Amino acid sequence: MRKVLVASSKGGCGKSTVATQLAAAWAQAGKHTALVDLDPQQSSFQWCRRRPPSVPGVLGLEGTRRSWAARLPADTQRVVIDAPAGTQPEDIEPSLEALDAILVPVLPSPFDLEASERFLQGLVALAAVRRGRLAIGVVGNRLKPWTSATQSALEQMRRFPFPLVGELRDSSGYAMLAGLGKGVFDFQSEQARSHQDDWAPVLRWLKRSSR
Repeated sequence: MRKVLVASSKGGCGKSTVATQLAAAWAQAGKHTALVDLDPQQSSFQWCRRRPPSVPGVLGLEGTRRSWAARLPADTQRVVIDAPAGTQPEDIEPSLEALDAILVPVLPSPFDLEASERFLQGLVALAAVRRGRLAIGVVGNRLKPWTSATQSALEQMRRFPFPLVGELRDSSGYAMLAGLGKGVFDFQSEQARSHQDDWAPVLRWLKRSSR
């Protein structure tokens, strides 16, 4: 069972989008997938409840209840954990040994870049991270690659203490998918495949980072 935490100290960075899309990708790949929502807003949990029977299911668990780990079925292969907004490195530290990877979504704005860099530097200071026992990757989110602002932001992300493992383009389609309980991997249109291509590096990195 592999567990991936999606976390950031900055609210509004797209954690739930990353968590739900990753869960949909693994479900479509035939993995028994659970999505644990630690955020009181429960956006990811509601996405799971909206997921239609025409696509592979994702088990949604309310992570605000401490017993969520005991409710994971024995055949669960992938667990995506959506952390609450404002999570700090010290909040994550007690759970590090149980995780395989952490994804940190970052928006291309000065406020988000500054807050994310502080968060990542805080992760660097944790003992389990210093021992190299945990894979941590940065995911550029809601990017507009044709703008100089996004290109400048990506350059800054590449100087972060952890690798930039994905670059997700800005798209109103993600909001529509949230309402449908679906992900880009649940479709085979040309537009969907172009967004699947954005996710390919993230999925490859997660596969390589498995313990």
